[in-house]
Amino acid sequence: SGVTAFISIMRGCENFCAYCVVPYTRGKERSRNPQTIIKEAKELFEQGFREVTLLGQNVNSYHGEENGKPIDFPALLEQVASVNPLLRVRFATSHPKDISDNLLEVIAANENICKSIHLPIQSGSTKMLGMMKRSYTRDWYMDRIAAIRRIVPGCAITTDIIAGFCS
Repeated sequence: SGVTAFISIMRGCENFCAYCVVPYTRGKERSRNPQTIIKEAKELFEQGFREVTLLGQNVNSYHGEENGKPIDFPALLEQVASVNPLLRVRFATSHPKDISDNLLEVIAANENICKSIHLPIQSGSTKMLGMMKRSYTRDWYMDRIAAIRRIVPGCAITTDIIAGFCS
């Protein structure tokens, strides 16, 4: 549409969930250089795009480097939001084990970061999550939801649920 663009910030995954082929088909996690991501966001804004979505199998595990210093996902998100206050910023997809209070604080502090988080739970059962090799429990997930509600009031939360996972 010329309004919304997507920026891939990383490839691969290292979570190895029981049902997923991504680590086998896309390989180990590889994060793009943060400067190239910021440059791409600036160029898209200059071309008239007003919303960018940062993409990765698990954007929360992004790890780049800038001038010898590590850049994590919250820092990258804040840099993209700083491109221009008129640029709306989204991201997908998050993994519950990696969604930090620091990330939530960055979202809350920047008006142009959309108050919307996709946080797949996959199952409401801790036992089933273990069988899925999801590396978190139902209680951990519910704690992250409480943190989102506390730090980013009114934030939209969407999820994925697998129905009928074999046991």
